[in-house]
Parts: sequence; C-alpha cells; structure tokens
Amino acid sequence: MAGILFIISAPSGSGKSTIVNELRKQVTGIDFSVSYTTRHPRGSEEDGREYHFTSRAEFERMIADGAFLEYAEVFGNLYGTARHSLEDARKQGHDLLLDIDVQGAVSVFVMPPTPKILRTRLRNRFRAEGKMNEADLYRRLSEASKEIENYQDYTYILVNDILDRAVAQLEAIVRAERYYRNSEPIAVRSRRVLEVAAACRQSNSQERLKSVLEAFGIGLDSNQQQFDFDEDPSDEDPDED
Repeated sequence: MAGILFIISAPSGSGKSTIVNELRKQVTGIDFSVSYTTRHPRGSEEDGREYHFTSRAEFERMIADGAFLEYAEVFGNLYGTARHSLEDARKQGHDLLLDIDVQGAVSVFVMPPTPKILRTRLRNRFRAEGKMNEADLYRRLSEASKEIENYQDYTYILVNDILDRAVAQLEAIVRAERYYRNSEPIAVRSRRVLEVAAACRQSNSQERLKSVLEAFGIGLDSNQQQFDFDEDPSDEDPDED
C-alpha cells in the first residue's frame, strides 16, 4: 500500500506539534518527519526528537549534496526536511506528515482561533524557555496574520480552539484519505469520519472560518484591522505548538 503524504502547516504557536503528537498516539502507520534546523534547542527540546539541530555550515553542505526535499530560512534560521524521511516512509508503506509543500500531498492548515489566544500561547512558550522577547513575539504575530491569509491554498482547515476536537478532526482526515486513496476499509459505525473530514475541507469551511478571519483582519481594509495583543497575566492556554 502506497503511503500518503500529509502537509500540516500552521503559524508559530497554533498548536501543530501538540496535535500531531496526539494524532500519532491514536493512529498507527503514520510517521512525522523530524526537520533539520540551524537554530539552537529551546527549553527541553532534544536533538532528533523535535529537530535535528545542526550548524549552518553543515546545513549548507547538505543543501549542496541534495539531501533536502525542500528547505527555507525562517526568522534567520534554516529549516529543511531530509529526502530520506520520505524514502524511509515509503519503504515501510507508512503515511508521512511533513512541514513543507510537496506536489500531490494532502495539505492541512491549523489556525489559532483568535489573535489573543495565539499571543497567549507564544508568551507561554517564551516564558517556558526563559527568554521573553517582545520584538520576536510581535514579529511572529505579524507573520501569523500573513500566513493565515494563504489559507485558501490548503485542502483542509483546522481551528485549534479545543485540542481534542482538532486531534479528532485530523484523525478523520487521515482515515478518510486512506479510504479514498488506498481503499482502506472503514467500519460502518465509523463512517462518521468521512463526514467530519468533509466538513474540514476548505471549500466547506467558509462559514466556520468567518469569525477567525475577521479576528485576524483577513478581508478587511488595513485601517480596520485591530488586534488585541495586550498581555493578560491570567491568560493560560496549554494547547500551544
């Protein structure tokens, strides 16, 4: 059985890593490609678990050797997905979750529900890492709005307001795509997953996404965009990326 490629993208702080980790606890036969990066580890991150941490010189050598499917520079650091991740998954017949855009893949975009919640998640992350950087925080918030503007480029859209629901929706997407692409059986009682997956399609999500897009000023004139990014010490949200 051929493995399916899933692209899962999200602004920093949207909860993508948490959703993916929970999905892999519930669904077998799906791998997540651990990217390479030139940035330093944060907090409790470990080499080979969250990322393969490497030097810029080594990363550039890998580029020259054609070792990456794709790579990009984000906030001054290089990130890339190794070509062998795809080859290893295919050999095992596993599906593969990627952070990059690959033609023919199933694309999923994870949105934060509001600018305020995204700000809270980013602040919590920075505090956990012991480095509160206001300039970096607001740069990431600004970048998030730009990334959300491109939501129409994705097949499926998730809004991570309730973690369990977002995980269930991603699981439904995986199982539905396996059903349609590989004819993987779905029990009659489980056909609900096809309905859940269909509801997450970008083409069926306009009404559901309306409040999120308005909160981030998507579709509004620039002089109408007003984001609530002020700090509220009582804000806590564990569902961060």
